[in-house]
Amino acid sequence: MAARVLPDSPAAFKDAGWDDVLPYFEDLAERPLDTANVEDWLADWSLFESLLSEAAALANFDYSCDTSDPAREAAQLRFGTQIGPRAHEQRVRLQRRLVELGYKRPGLEAMTRRFRNQIELFDEANVPLFADLSELTTHWVKVNGAMTVTWEGKEKTPSQLLPFLESIDRQVRERAFKLRAQPFIEQRDVLAGIFDRMYDLRQKVATNAGFTNFRDFAHRDKNRFDYTPEDCMRFHVAVEEAVLPAVDRINERRRRRMGVEALRPWDLTVDPAGRPALKPFQDVRTHIDRATSVFANVDPDFHDYFKAMDDARLLDLDNRKGKAPGGFCQTLAFSKQALIFMNAVGIDYDVRTLLHEAGHAFHAVEASRLPLLFQRFPGSEMAEVASMSMELLAAPFIGKQNGGYYSDEEARRSRADMLEAVILFFPHCASVDAFQHWIYQDEAGRDADARDHKWLDVRRRFEGTSVDWSGLDNERIARWFQQPHFFGSPFYYIEYGIAQLGALQVWRNSLNDPKEAVRQYREALALGATQSLPDLFRAAGARLIFDSDGMRELITLAEEELDKLDA
Repeated sequence: MAARVLPDSPAAFKDAGWDDVLPYFEDLAERPLDTANVEDWLADWSLFESLLSEAAALANFDYSCDTSDPAREAAQLRFGTQIGPRAHEQRVRLQRRLVELGYKRPGLEAMTRRFRNQIELFDEANVPLFADLSELTTHWVKVNGAMTVTWEGKEKTPSQLLPFLESIDRQVRERAFKLRAQPFIEQRDVLAGIFDRMYDLRQKVATNAGFTNFRDFAHRDKNRFDYTPEDCMRFHVAVEEAVLPAVDRINERRRRRMGVEALRPWDLTVDPAGRPALKPFQDVRTHIDRATSVFANVDPDFHDYFKAMDDARLLDLDNRKGKAPGGFCQTLAFSKQALIFMNAVGIDYDVRTLLHEAGHAFHAVEASRLPLLFQRFPGSEMAEVASMSMELLAAPFIGKQNGGYYSDEEARRSRADMLEAVILFFPHCASVDAFQHWIYQDEAGRDADARDHKWLDVRRRFEGTSVDWSGLDNERIARWFQQPHFFGSPFYYIEYGIAQLGALQVWRNSLNDPKEAVRQYREALALGATQSLPDLFRAAGARLIFDSDGMRELITLAEEELDKLDA
């Protein structure tokens, strides 16, 4: 049987429906398969999946850039509800063919292990449930994209209030903080209703797959072979023991420098010495040009990768009404490039966000040299090592002498803010993960009011008492509704904490030998998904950490460097 001829561009699937896609899966499922032709079969399958995934990625990117466009919404829904879930079903069918063939060769062991896992998890009854979940996610994105507030007579998105949280006027900061939360408070019932429906669907998915709750299903579905839910609990405790004391020290130093009786949540991003907020760029074009120069100093290849993305118009970085919230990088598997989406408003955090997403993009390019698509993505844990390490590796070059953003003094401020943010991130990471563990293991997780109360309890556990949240329960609750992962990517968050510890180890290595640290980093990225998670960390010069001692050692190093920058 002759193989079906594949298109030469993802554009062939841009307007495709399921009936246009299915014949390619059928061809791969029905073509004779043996050890003599399996390599050609795998190559054809990989190429087809690359074309289809790139078409889906571009549809998601287009919709995220303008959630008000009905045509873009329709395309996103077509891929998310019609093609995606059914493609997953066919994908498992093909995985089963390969596994049953018993084909083995070096470099494919990790891939085969993932295939076996996905085969075990698959249940046909879940196909329409995943379609329903995708439709709900699209609805959630649309609700968020439409949110605006009125600030001094002008319509703004909630993200466009972030610069005002850096104002030296405390009353301005308080007003911006409360107004930014207001749309989420007003839409609380709508958002909670969307989540209720998601909760029911996810728990049903888990039951169909033979699990007692969605938490346990999600851990398996994410191919977490090298750590367990119990390790996540150990991580939560380690944050309490090793990080919270450092958080208290940072906040107390901030309180003293600001000369206030108590820190309020709107005091946490302003410069504590009263200096004007950092202004890294005035427009997105400048942001891109300066980032390009920064990457050249880390590694000349990174400069070339990023410039190629810019030339191909794969960067949409500015915030505007109608855009989806947050930021992301998506791999374009066929083009062997990546695209970056974010909501820049001209603050220092935007610099870190672009460095972060570019790390993902560079990972995609480095791993794209592996012949098969199935060998390239190692899972979110290592993917986030790529992004978080880039923030730290690029930080020494953000000054204007390297073509970057800041004067020497400003660069020191930015680097100090970044290290402070790294430390302060761990309590947020632990609270997001712990909240999800509770939601899907406790029947009360289905109750909207119980979720809100639990979120407050979890935040108090991991944030301590160094910030005064009195009278702000509604604003504090609104924070979980702003977290995209709860809605669109459940249980995708502990990876950030695991990866941040890996990135801190890459950074520690760079303090001693920058070039060698970058070499190891690139070597690890180029391995894609061909090795286990511990081996990928090892290649990058790091190890997996869930214990208090290992976490404390890295937090101490970050605090020491922070003291030098603040001196």
